[in-house]
Amino acid sequence: MISDEAYRQLLQLRLRLRQFVRWSEDRAHAAGLHPMQHQLLLAIRGHDDPRGPTIGDVAYYLVQRHHSAVELVNRAERAGLLERRRDDDDRRSVRLHLTEAGRHALDALSALHLEELRRLAPALVEVWQGL
Repeated sequence: MISDEAYRQLLQLRLRLRQFVRWSEDRAHAAGLHPMQHQLLLAIRGHDDPRGPTIGDVAYYLVQRHHSAVELVNRAERAGLLERRRDDDDRRSVRLHLTEAGRHALDALSALHLEELRRLAPALVEVWQGL
């Protein structure tokens, strides 16, 4: 049987996660980006292959269907946030790379996010440990 306290802890965890997501979305809008564009830039920058991610990779990171990721990439490319490059090893593959504007936008947002996560960490740890 699940205790009342476990339900309270689950509620608090979901609440804090949703509050962070809402805060993040608001920061993206304030920076002139759609929240999914912010996520896309993070997916590109955080990808561990120096060749850059493919659209399939970012679709996975964003939990989107491939065609939705293609549209998101198209819009971000038109906005000057990223560029496509042919893979040198496999000319059939296209890799995504941030432009200077994309890097600048992501750097500014990431600094804010790391600061906010440092602020939230004690409360999140407390809730997490309560589970």
